[in-house]
Amino acid sequence: MTGLAKTGLAMSWIDQPPDGIDAGPFAAVAPESIATVDPAAFRDGMSRLGAAVHVVTTDGPGGKAGFTATAVCSVSDAPPMLLVCLNRKSSSGPILQGNGVFCVNTLGRDAEEVADVFAGRTGAVKDARFITGTWSTLKTGAPVLDTAVVAFDCRVVDLRTVGSHNVIFGAVVAVRATDIDPALIYHQRVYKSV
Repeated sequence: MTGLAKTGLAMSWIDQPPDGIDAGPFAAVAPESIATVDPAAFRDGMSRLGAAVHVVTTDGPGGKAGFTATAVCSVSDAPPMLLVCLNRKSSSGPILQGNGVFCVNTLGRDAEEVADVFAGRTGAVKDARFITGTWSTLKTGAPVLDTAVVAFDCRVVDLRTVGSHNVIFGAVVAVRATDIDPALIYHQRVYKSV
């Protein structure tokens, strides 16, 4: 259990700008102007959706980086593809784009420290984040957390900008599953496991 959960305080990745950077306002993109709900109401509603916690990593010519994400989802099984959403202001974005590869590491219930380190909550930066945990690689060279419930090694095939985020589509070139169970979940701004 993290210090935040122990003290009863809660902090959300939804409420916290990536790497401490203020993303600022963005407009909804559509043929016509769309009136959207208040961002605070949206963030509160999203906090009520439980989601698996992942650390997305990359390594290559652009450098080594990683970030914590809950916005990960399957796109297709023929061919196998998934997507990851990343705030456009994140310092990991240009590195991931430069490398063209990433690995989605789904965390187990005992990996709260890893989640917090890669969410930028501990002050560890860039390569120093990889001191936490034991890492290896699969096909792309992106770091794979040895204690991940499952790791999806991907090559970037498309990137779309939507509002404040980039949606990064990856073709899955390798999968490694472990017997670690259960997965770490983020729900109502605290860690839980299922």
